[in-house]
Amino acid sequence: MKSLIDLRLLAPVLLTFAAAACAPDGVGGGGRGIFGGPRGEEGEGGEGEEGEGEGEGEGEGDAQIDEPDPQGTFENPGENPFVSTSEEPTSTFSVDVDTASYSIARRQLNAGVLPDPDSVRVEEFINYFDYDYEAPAEGDAFAVHLESAPSRFGEGLDLLRIGIQGSEVPIEQRQKANLVFLIDISGSMQSPQKLGLVKFTLAQLVDKLQPTDTLGIVVYAGSEGVLLDPTPVSDKSRILDAIDGLAAGGSTAGEAGIRAAYDLAESAFVQDGINRVVLCTDGDFNVGATGDALVSIIEDFRSRDIFLSAFGFGASNDAEMEAFADHGNGNYAFIDSENEALRVVGSELVSSLQVIAKDVKVQVELNPAVVSRYRLIGYENRVLNNDDFNNDQVDAGDIGAGHDVTALYEIELTDDAKNAVVESTSPIATVLVRHKQPTGDTSTEQQFAITLAEHVASFDDATADTRFAAAVAEFAEILRHSTFSDGARFADVRAIVDDVRSPDSPTESELVDLIDEASTQWAETP
Repeated sequence: MKSLIDLRLLAPVLLTFAAAACAPDGVGGGGRGIFGGPRGEEGEGGEGEEGEGEGEGEGEGDAQIDEPDPQGTFENPGENPFVSTSEEPTSTFSVDVDTASYSIARRQLNAGVLPDPDSVRVEEFINYFDYDYEAPAEGDAFAVHLESAPSRFGEGLDLLRIGIQGSEVPIEQRQKANLVFLIDISGSMQSPQKLGLVKFTLAQLVDKLQPTDTLGIVVYAGSEGVLLDPTPVSDKSRILDAIDGLAAGGSTAGEAGIRAAYDLAESAFVQDGINRVVLCTDGDFNVGATGDALVSIIEDFRSRDIFLSAFGFGASNDAEMEAFADHGNGNYAFIDSENEALRVVGSELVSSLQVIAKDVKVQVELNPAVVSRYRLIGYENRVLNNDDFNNDQVDAGDIGAGHDVTALYEIELTDDAKNAVVESTSPIATVLVRHKQPTGDTSTEQQFAITLAEHVASFDDATADTRFAAAVAEFAEILRHSTFSDGARFADVRAIVDDVRSPDSPTESELVDLIDEASTQWAETP
């Protein structure tokens, strides 16, 4: 598809191309010389942005980019209350594999401030991390693992952990991808932490995609234009030249950009493949339709099997970004550093692209004879009406290849259950999971149960996965000033993480540092 581009819009792009053409290798632009290796490995690139040598081949490609600007725009989703099981024994929610909330909190803590409580979504903290769940049986899309144990943070309460592990898809078996990146080059993106990280992310992605995949780029500011038609990744130099040429300036015409990106993706549609628009922006839409009008466009193309993911940069309009990804059957990630870019387009790339289960819903039926009350921790904006569970017209979250999803319920057992009056074979809960095949329209349902006999006697005897998830959840509960978190017990959270974390996991080691920083900031906050 060919589109005319407003030359006034692309004037800064053309000037950057000219400068890059006259500059020595690795100087200026910074796009071609920023191929840092995976976490812990040395980078291979030349000098970074502005020729200042951020990478210079010494492994500095994973450095945190620290720029303290406003935190962003957030909406408080509220907090799930305790529910009496005798009044309502059933709870229903959609899965969620977004991770943006954790990255946003990390960015603020690394800048020396506590995150905005409204930015904290507990499920995105929990699901940022990988869990050691057993893989599903061959031929199954996912496996479901349940565990119940006493809570360390809720006196007299227990936890019910639901873990879903998606099946792996080898890279060589991944479907062909048709990706169109919709890049905000408005004035608000003129920052190394914004457009600079966008360029870094795209350059890394090119190196991870298959040669037969295609990548297109639409840019938007005061108006929109096609910077790169869908191009086979085998033509790497042409793609990298386009990435190098990105420069910011102008207002933000989000609606026109989204329409142009979808049209470009549709023009290169891959039957039985991956067709996705990836929005890269700080979410500062100030020209054209916004909010629900943009969501309607996204839902329209979702029905045509062209999905949308959202990557936030800098101080983003968090609520809109999350809504766009949710309605676009995509994921929402916040890229606050080169490390995070490497994670999202490296180790998480296949799971972010290849859907193995669509519209995944979970319904939990608590047994009133065993459980007197319960609350779902997090997932506030993913809660569904119970009637929605069997309604295949109601959209829900997707699970990508290798994704794991974890949810925690805090439950209070009945006196009869505590005193062994109830049979040990009685179920604590029955968990129903519905999903569609990636290209299907009709759901299938699976059922799982956990009994009192399977209840773990003490928190310390629970699996490392449950203890780690409980600690991460409490960390998020503290940061969002939850009414169910008492005493800001950072030391207890840290002790649990230290006890169960993998010493080989950089993300889990980083979590310890963030807990310490949050504890310090909390103590210094009036």
